[in-house]
Amino acid sequence: MRDIRPHRSAPTRLAGGLLVLALGLAACQPQAPDGGEAQPPADAPAPLPTPPAPEAAPPVAAGPFDGEIRAVGTEPFWGLRIRDTEITLERPDFPPSKGPNPGFTLEEGQAVWRTRTADGGELMVTIWEESCSDGMSDLTYAYQARVQSGDETLEGCAGKEGAMPREG
Repeated sequence: MRDIRPHRSAPTRLAGGLLVLALGLAACQPQAPDGGEAQPPADAPAPLPTPPAPEAAPPVAAGPFDGEIRAVGTEPFWGLRIRDTEITLERPDFPPSKGPNPGFTLEEGQAVWRTRTADGGELMVTIWEESCSDGMSDLTYAYQARVQSGDETLEGCAGKEGAMPREG
């Protein structure tokens, strides 16, 4: 009976064996006796440097117009709050006028917020750094404020929510 299996030459068998050996060695990672990663031999090329981790951005200092701000005015009395997501104007004898806070723009050193209120009106708030007295007390505020609501312009004083002046 004749052998019908394909005949391989010695070099082909040797190449196949070397391939299996190379793949087997590639799958192995050298280990130290303690089971950790083995140190490379003394004559091994130096490892490539690890790229530095991206540095965290330095904290951004809060600017004079960042955060929650309150503004107040007299003659007529009014109050305004600028929160992260909403601006609210309150006045006696009027329902509160609220709109989303789109953030402010800086215009000639003044912070300006423009929003449309829930009732469709326009509200523009301008605040700038200049000491301010409300005219009825001895309190001094860090900012001056102007609020335009429709055809009406309200003038007053403002301060950061946590730094409003207090009597006494």
